Amino acid sequence: MRVVIMGGTAGIGLATAQALAADGAEVIVCGRDEARLAAVKDGVAAAERVDGTDADEVEAFFERTGAFDHLVLAFSPGPLGLGLIRETGLDAVRGAFDGKLFGYLHAIQKAQVTGSITMVGAASSRAALPGTVTLAAANGALDAVVPPLAAELAPVRVNVVSPGAVDTAWWSFLPEEARAAQFAAAADGTPVKRIGQPADVAEAIRYLINASFVTGVVLPVDGGLTLKSA
Repeated sequence: MRVVIMGGTAGIGLATAQALAADGAEVIVCGRDEARLAAVKDGVAAAERVDGTDADEVEAFFERTGAFDHLVLAFSPGPLGLGLIRETGLDAVRGAFDGKLFGYLHAIQKAQVTGSITMVGAASSRAALPGTVTLAAANGALDAVVPPLAAELAPVRVNVVSPGAVDTAWWSFLPEEARAAQFAAAADGTPVKRIGQPADVAEAIRYLINASFVTGVVLPVDGGLTLKSA
């Protein structure tokens, strides 16, 4: 099984790469950070520097990679656009879409993938949290494109995992004390009473890759965070 993970050098993408490599898959990871690429290269088949938002780099990468079985799209612009909408500039809104939705769609256009595509969205698309309008818009668009993509690209399967609060570097914009308080509040608001870990989402991605009868699905992996707002 040959798998490409864009955004596979940290957080959810890295946890997914490690899980699939442990299963014996040939895993190719992409990222922008040279230090992170160097740190993971010995644990995967290949680690390449690719900016998922650079159309030329993405096209060249998929041309030289050729056909493969499964594509995981896990890169993100981070918390760009986080904040009250009246205080958020349009450049940040555009950047949130460029860094995720548009990057994912371009990768899907160019990837020679034969088995499945799994995208990493976010629970913001299904919640009602002040300050997350931009994130909800970008991730909601991902959710919306899954059914038509699954129909259009068949028999390639297309799915999204939709994590809640997960302990990754995405939250590094917050000081440690504030981050701990945010995690505690998020954990208290879920039925499972804990914060998510990258391995939790990686396991869901692993399931979707292997679930050959599942397509067109948005799979919540949020500990029940969005049950009240679903």
